[in-house]
Amino acid sequence: MTLDGAPLDLDVAQPALLFDLDGTLVDSVYQHVISWQEALAECGIALSVWRIHRRIGMSGGLFLDALQRETGELGVETLQRLRRLHAEAYLERSAGVVPFPGARELLQLLHARGVPFAIATSGARETAGSALALLDLPPDVPIVTRELVERAKPDPHLFLAAAQLLGMSPRHCFVVGDSVWDLLAAQRAGALGIGLLSGGYGLDELERAGAYRVYADTAEMLVRLEEVGVRPAR
Repeated sequence: MTLDGAPLDLDVAQPALLFDLDGTLVDSVYQHVISWQEALAECGIALSVWRIHRRIGMSGGLFLDALQRETGELGVETLQRLRRLHAEAYLERSAGVVPFPGARELLQLLHARGVPFAIATSGARETAGSALALLDLPPDVPIVTRELVERAKPDPHLFLAAAQLLGMSPRHCFVVGDSVWDLLAAQRAGALGIGLLSGGYGLDELERAGAYRVYADTAEMLVRLEEVGVRPAR
């Protein structure tokens, strides 16, 4: 009961959590960076690793748009080839991808407590599939990949779709991500953002992009869940 006597909306007593994948739940950012560098090199384009890393987490289309600002206009065939080469190079490295400490335990705890959560990734199902398989996700967890929405991060479509699949309003959700693109998308979706340092962005960068809380990784978030409204079991 609220102060004015109105009943509380018990359906939103605990928030839903919308997780990014790469750099948030699985340690795959640098596999993506090197795969993009390899794909670019094969197309005769030299680009420093740090410049690639700064754009991991945004949609592949925006990544390639940004690339063209630095390298000049690229033809449609070259852009298509870059996407294909990146996917092939990443899949060759995917055996080296592992979940971050605490990631599986965090998701298992949320499921056990009945806290709704979903995965929303800018990656295509082709490249995200092997990483998702590492997480031992319950079969009813919604997964939104790039093919399912019109636009990816920093547009909010991925997180809006994930919230919709959970039957939740975005304002009752926390977005958990490792990049500024995740947090910008969270703001545009109307959700609060939680930043993780595990993807290589700094504390100040994540806070400037709108992070309400910043943790080192999923292991730290696991032991501080009460800070985002996930209550301990009674």
